[in-house]
Amino acid sequence: MADLRTRFMGIDVKNPIVVGACNLSQKPDTLVQLEKAGAAAIVYKSLFEEQIQYERVQLNENLHEYDDRYAEHLTMHPQIEHAGPGEYLAGLKKAKDALSIPLIGSLNAVYKETWVEYAGLIQDTGVDGLELNFYSVPKNTGTDAGKLENQQIEILKAIKEVINIPVSVKLGPFYSNPLNVITRMDEIGVNGYVLFNRLFQPDIDVDSEEHIFPFNLSAEGDYRLPLRFAGMLYNNINGNICSNTGIFNGKDVARMILAGADCTQVVSAIYKYKPGHISVMLSELESWMESKSYSSISDFQGKLSKASSKDPFAYSRAQYVDILMNPQEIIKRYPVV
Repeated sequence: MADLRTRFMGIDVKNPIVVGACNLSQKPDTLVQLEKAGAAAIVYKSLFEEQIQYERVQLNENLHEYDDRYAEHLTMHPQIEHAGPGEYLAGLKKAKDALSIPLIGSLNAVYKETWVEYAGLIQDTGVDGLELNFYSVPKNTGTDAGKLENQQIEILKAIKEVINIPVSVKLGPFYSNPLNVITRMDEIGVNGYVLFNRLFQPDIDVDSEEHIFPFNLSAEGDYRLPLRFAGMLYNNINGNICSNTGIFNGKDVARMILAGADCTQVVSAIYKYKPGHISVMLSELESWMESKSYSSISDFQGKLSKASSKDPFAYSRAQYVDILMNPQEIIKRYPVV
């Protein structure tokens, strides 16, 4: 039997398949199913500060909607405060108690102060590590990219000063130079990088002429962007590389490890094929390794990385240069008529 052991954000795990943050982790029965199916670790659903702020405002509006309606009283309800992250933290503790595999908290905050505060609260639940979701959605033309990156670096430094559990960063794909940002984070001592966060994208229904909000699952073949950066980062950083997006079968996992990843995260595959699909993916990975006579992950990790590849342009090419130089080949493959 192949040895599938590897590392995820500095933590020894039994195989390279980690369940990414999603709603499924909030169901105790599903957590148990995921562990039984062979998940190496589970990232619990993210704590969103924006949601807490929204719920706090909504609660306040509901409590004071009928204030000052009658002379006999000023308020209709007793003074109640929103519990903040309390519900999330309680669920996180229960999940930790239910599992024997590593459980990772996930945080998506807004302000530096709350990033630090919530990181400390999550650590106190006893989780094995913390995943930070770093990205930026452009909102105006006047915001400088360097300023945004520096803010994230400062937040990361502040969090690292107050917690001692392993920290990973789940990055959005839209940095001008992700390699530079990751290198700067690596100098701070980040334990792992998840490439990349699949961000929500809006859509429009042209019949009703309204915005719609589709469930944003990845599709097979979407792994190519994280594969590119795993291949370029291998042997250039200290933190573990975890490839995310478009991981649906054992060969997808093998591709990422060949490029240089230490492990992968899966979410969409579980939504589509249920928790038991993890065992199928592991079986496929083992069969592939057996067919190649690989006995462990280390036997082939980074074999096709930029550092090991015979093609110096495999990861840096941005256009189909060979096709541009020989267009007849693509015409033969995809004839117009």
